Amino acid sequence: MRVPKLWNETITAHRAAVQDAVLDAVAALVAEQGLASVSMSQIAERSGIGRATLYKYFPDVEAILTAWHERQINRHLAELTQAREAARPGPRGQLQAVLEAYAFRQRQHQDHGGELAALLHQGEHVARAAQHLHAFITGLVAEAARAGEVRDDVDPGELAGYCLHALTAAHDLPSQAAARRLVMVTLDGLRPAPAHHHGRQAGPPQSAATAPLEPDAQP
Repeated sequence: MRVPKLWNETITAHRAAVQDAVLDAVAALVAEQGLASVSMSQIAERSGIGRATLYKYFPDVEAILTAWHERQINRHLAELTQAREAARPGPRGQLQAVLEAYAFRQRQHQDHGGELAALLHQGEHVARAAQHLHAFITGLVAEAARAGEVRDDVDPGELAGYCLHALTAAHDLPSQAAARRLVMVTLDGLRPAPAHHHGRQAGPPQSAATAPLEPDAQP
């Protein structure tokens, strides 16, 4: 017998509601006491779902934490998409808005120490999200390069990696204003390079480690 479509939709909606309640409960517990202390009994009590029902959806705490972590990542990626859509017109404006949203999220990121946290960050969902994020930023950089708003002498994928690595430093910054300044410094590294400088073709700026010493700075 074919199950009516409306019944299927009702069951799907119910399962989604139960899973959301469980993940909301684990999010609250993690915020209160950290990853390592969360138990199935606590999750069942906080979510208002019986333990027997909870085990029908998730085999153990680790599976719940992984699902919660994946939901967090997906929400973060959605925030970046919304930042692009709300940005001022122009590829560079979109890139700046997305990088600011990423930097702000880095500031809000909480470190959960221990083996379980390490396991969560090694999951396949994390690798997929990292690939998606890199591809997303690469596309924005490529659009800005085609518009002449960022340099086009370096592969967009490399520049995207530079941006993401640079903005991990936002984690330790004291304010959103400081994170925004870090974004502007990062974007300065993407400025289009002039074709020539004093008769020589310009290359990427030298770091303090590779730049030649001035005569008065030599030992």
